[in-house]
Amino acid sequence: MLVIGIAGGSGSGKTTVVKEIIKTIPKDTVAIISQDAYYYDNGGLSKEEKMNINFDHPDSIEWSLLINHVDKLKNGETIQMPIYSYLTCGRAHETIPVAPANVLIIEGILTLTQEELRNRMDIKVFVDADNDDRLMRIIKRDMMERGRSLDDVLVHYHDFVKPMHLQFIEPSKRYANVILPRGGKNQVGIDIISHRIKGHKSQSLSIG
Repeated sequence: MLVIGIAGGSGSGKTTVVKEIIKTIPKDTVAIISQDAYYYDNGGLSKEEKMNINFDHPDSIEWSLLINHVDKLKNGETIQMPIYSYLTCGRAHETIPVAPANVLIIEGILTLTQEELRNRMDIKVFVDADNDDRLMRIIKRDMMERGRSLDDVLVHYHDFVKPMHLQFIEPSKRYANVILPRGGKNQVGIDIISHRIKGHKSQSLSIG
């Protein structure tokens, strides 16, 4: 199994990069797990407390479960990935079954901050984007998908997103094998990653 970690700041275009990569390879050859699914369950907090959750700090993620699931997938076992809602700040009772595949993509803003997780990756990608572009995407996403007002988004960005990006996410860039400016618009970079994946698949087939 080829394990690819895709990190980058909030709003940098990581999800778009994943989608573009998937377009170039057969769907049944890739499994995807999202770091966002592993946020701790905070559904019991008050509305005011939920507004102050720092989603951009490494301590907000249940890394032990995520790493356990990566190990299970590498061992050929199907996992039950949690479903996390930003609207309720809690996990659903349901889970999503994820079966092992030739390629595993782990996507999330903090995925390169954890050494134990990095050690399980064969390719580490950092999606880079201009801060102003990221902020515009964050505003649009948080207002449409997370039910926040413009003022709430800007306060949350100032208090949590920006300082955590500078403290944790931007420094994790140094662990990347590939830095991908312009996210999903960087077709050359995506082609290089896809070529590496296809090469791994061919090698696996020839060995088998």
